[in-house]
Amino acid sequence: MKINNNNNNNNNNNTYIHTYIHTYIYIYIYIYTLPGLNENLIYLDIWDVDMVKQRHEVNKQSHHTHLYASDHLIVRRAQQFQMKITFNRPYKPKEDKFAVEFVIGASPQYSKGTYIPVFPTEERQSTWRGQVIESNDNVVTMGITTAHDCIVGKYGMYVAVVTRYGIRRTRRDPNWDLYIIFNPWSPGDSVFLDDEEQREEYVMNELGIIYHGAYDDISERAWNYGQFEFGILDACLFIMDKADMPLTNRGDPVKISRKASAMLNSRDDEGVLVGNWSGDYIYGVAPTSWTGSVEILLNYASSGGLPVCYAQCWVYAAVFNTFLRCLGIPGRVVTNYFSAHDNDGNLKMDIILDDNGKVDRNRTKDSIWNYHCWNECYMTRPDLPEGFGGWQVVDATPQETSDGMYRCGPASVAAIKHGQVCYPFDASFVFAEVNSDVVFYRRDKEGTLQPVKVNTSHVGRMVLTKAVLHDGRKDITEQYKFPEGSPEERRVLEKAEEFGCQREKASVPEGDVTVEIAALEVQLGDDFELVLEFTNRSSQHRTVDIYISGSVVYYTGVPSAEVVLKTPTVKVDPQQSKHVAMWIMQLVEQGNLHFIATGKVKETGQIITAMRLINVHNPRLTVQVRHSILTFNQINLTGSNTVAGSPRVSEEMYVTVEFTNPFKFRLENVYVRLEGPGIMSIHTKQYSMIGPGTTISWTERFSPRRAGTTKLMASLDCAALRQVYGETEITIQP
Repeated sequence: MKINNNNNNNNNNNTYIHTYIHTYIYIYIYIYTLPGLNENLIYLDIWDVDMVKQRHEVNKQSHHTHLYASDHLIVRRAQQFQMKITFNRPYKPKEDKFAVEFVIGASPQYSKGTYIPVFPTEERQSTWRGQVIESNDNVVTMGITTAHDCIVGKYGMYVAVVTRYGIRRTRRDPNWDLYIIFNPWSPGDSVFLDDEEQREEYVMNELGIIYHGAYDDISERAWNYGQFEFGILDACLFIMDKADMPLTNRGDPVKISRKASAMLNSRDDEGVLVGNWSGDYIYGVAPTSWTGSVEILLNYASSGGLPVCYAQCWVYAAVFNTFLRCLGIPGRVVTNYFSAHDNDGNLKMDIILDDNGKVDRNRTKDSIWNYHCWNECYMTRPDLPEGFGGWQVVDATPQETSDGMYRCGPASVAAIKHGQVCYPFDASFVFAEVNSDVVFYRRDKEGTLQPVKVNTSHVGRMVLTKAVLHDGRKDITEQYKFPEGSPEERRVLEKAEEFGCQREKASVPEGDVTVEIAALEVQLGDDFELVLEFTNRSSQHRTVDIYISGSVVYYTGVPSAEVVLKTPTVKVDPQQSKHVAMWIMQLVEQGNLHFIATGKVKETGQIITAMRLINVHNPRLTVQVRHSILTFNQINLTGSNTVAGSPRVSEEMYVTVEFTNPFKFRLENVYVRLEGPGIMSIHTKQYSMIGPGTTISWTERFSPRRAGTTKLMASLDCAALRQVYGETEITIQP
C-alpha cells in the first residue's frame, strides 16, 4: 500500500516525520496481528483503489468512452462515475472521515478548480458531488459527479483519511490517473446535443467523408478521424499544453476551439500542421496523401511539438475534427463550394477585364476557392445573445489573422445567416466566404474601372457535410443563408452593411446576349469538347468577340498553367441560341480546369461573362480483403460490402491494394498509404516507378482489435498523380 502520513504536529521536522512514519508502519503491521484487538482502536486506512476502468465495466460503458484505446479511466463531466476503495476494516460513516482528492496541473489550488476534494457525505460537499453507493465489508463504492464546467484534462487521484495522528494520503499512482472530457449527453454541459443519432455521428463516429471537386460534380474521399486510437487523447491535451493555455480556460469549449484553430496551423505558434499550396512536397507528405489524422497527431506529440508537413484545407479540417470529437465536443467537417477569399475585406470578388473584355490576371487579386473545408462544433454561446448557440464555425486553415494570430472562430452559424456579423469571433469573414458577389470590372485605357456584370449567386453555391449515420450527403446551405433573391436575403445583406460589410451598389443593365459553358465530366488524361451556348434575346443580329481562357487551377483558384486561349468571333441570329464547340487537348497536370469566357458585343458594347469549373476525375484504387479461410471481398469503389466468412476480433486477415497505371507515361516515387480505425494502424509502401499499363499489388496482414463495422482506406500519391483513393467496408464480429 502506498501512503503518505502528514502529521500536523511535526511538519517542520522532515527527518522526524520520516522516522515516525516508518516506526509507525512497523507498529501498525504488528498490532493488526494481535488477536482480539478492539476494532474501535484501529483507524481507517486504505488498502486498495479500483478505478472501475475496464471497457466492459459500468464507467466506460455509461460514459460512452469504451472505444478509447487507453488503460486509464476516461469519463465525461457532469455525470456520475464510480470507484471502489478497499479499507482495512468496514467504513463507519458516523466516525470515519475520508476524501477523494483530484488534482490537475503543477500547482493545484482549490480556488482555481485544479484541486478538488470530494467527500462521501451530504453534510460536506465541494464543487464535485460524492456519495457512498454501496458499502460491502471493507469495500466502499463511491459515486462521484464532476462539475458541469470543470476543467477538461488528465487528473491525478488520491484518497486521504483523517486519523488521530493526522491525515494519511495515498502516494502518487499513475494507474489511478483519469481523464475528464466534455459530455454532449448531459444537459448541464455546454456542449449538450439533444439528439442521440447526431451524438453517434458527431462524437462517436471515427469515419468521415470529405467533399471536394465542384458543386455540380462532387467528389468525396474517406478519412479516418481515429479519435479513439491509442495516444490521440494525450496528443490533443498536448496541443493545449504547447499553446500554454491556462488550465482555468480548459473547461470552456469556446476558448478551447478558438485556441485550437490557431494551434492546428503552424504559421505563428509552432502548431500542428505546415500549410503548402506550392505543389512541391519533397520535404514532407503531400496533403493529398494523408488518409487519416492519427499519424499526424502522434507525430506532432512524439516530436515534442515539431510541425508536421504538409496540409491544405481539408487536412486542417479533418485533424481539427479529430481534436473536437476526441475531447467530446460535437464536430463535423463542412465544404463550401466557391468560397470567397476576399483580399479587400468587402463583399465583392473583383475580376478585372481589359478594354477588350479579356481577364487581366495581373490586376485581379481576389480569389474564389473552388471549395473550402472548415469545421463546425456544437456548443452554447453564453457570451452572445440568446439564439446564437448551436453550430459554430471554426477554421484552422491560415487565411487571415484574427486578434493577431492565424485563426478563425468560433463564429455562430445562426449569426452568419442573419447578418449579425458584429458578434465574435470572425463572423464577418465567414459571412463573406458564403455571400460575396462576383463583380466584373472593365478597365479602360485611362485605368478607370467600371462594373459591367455582377453575379450574386456564384459564391457559397453549396455547403455540404456528411449525413448522420450513413454515407450520404447533407446540404446545409440554408443554415448559412436565405434563398438567393428572397426578401430575407436582402434584409440580411442590409444588416451586414450596417456592421461595415461593403457591397457593389452599381446597377448593371441587363443585356440581350448571354453565354453559358456547358457542364461535362472529364477523366484525367482525356481530350474533351468544350461547348459554349450563346443566346440572343434581341430582334437583331449580334456579333460577339469572345475570349476563352482555360487554366489548370489549384482548389484555391490559383492558376498553375494556362491550357487554352481561344478568341473566336461568334455571330448569333435574332431570338436564337448558338452552340460553339472547341476540342481541348488536355494536359496531364494536377488540378481542376477553370474556364472563363468573357466577351464584348460589337453592336451594343455589352460585356458578357461565363465561368465553369471542371472537376477532373482520377483513376481509383482497388481494395480487397481476404479472410484467413480465403474468402474475398472486392470493391470497385462504387459501393461497399462486408467481408464474407464473419471475420472476428484478433483473427488474422489480409488486405490487398491494387492499381494499374492507365497513362502512357511512367509514375515515379509513388507512395501508397493504408489504414483502418480499430483494425489496422497506418502502413506505407513506396514504389520507385510504375510503368505505363503496369499493375501493382500490395498485401498486408492485420488482426482487428475490436468488433464493429469500419473501413480500410488507401491512397496513392506521386508528383504526377494525386488524389487517388480507395476504400472497403468490413464488419468484424466479437
